Amino acid sequence: MTSTRTDRINVMFTVNAERVELSVDPERSLLDVLRTELGLTGAKRACEDGHCGACKVVVDGNAVVSCLIPIGKMQDKSVLTIEGLATGTTLHPIQTAFMECGAVQCGYCIPGMIMAAKALLDRNPDPSEQQARAAISGNLCRCTGYKKQVEAILLAGKRMRGLA
Repeated sequence: MTSTRTDRINVMFTVNAERVELSVDPERSLLDVLRTELGLTGAKRACEDGHCGACKVVVDGNAVVSCLIPIGKMQDKSVLTIEGLATGTTLHPIQTAFMECGAVQCGYCIPGMIMAAKALLDRNPDPSEQQARAAISGNLCRCTGYKKQVEAILLAGKRMRGLA
């Protein structure tokens, strides 16, 4: 016997500084809701097991893999996605640093890395190289050795502190 879940709940949360209310199956992943219900496709669907980091977003200041979070747990939470970083046409300093340092290869893993960097730099605006590496350690990248991404995170931190 196969059962299909049809229970829906209303979930209210903030996404990229905008209040959202949705009627959804509470077991759907945050990633699925962001992509299909809200059209925010920057968080990538990849492993769907929480191992690759491509779906990383910032929830209440913490970088999390959105594929593992049931939307039912998002009530009154604040979510920031890669789409919410830029202000109009002005890129966030982290985005600019990633481009300038050549840290964007194929680009598939980069939104998750940038969101991990954002959470780090919000907590610690002057991280060490080791702290920058640790922040993106849950983000798998096939194209690089992470050197340019770490350089970009350190440069963004300097810029955000007004030093570069």
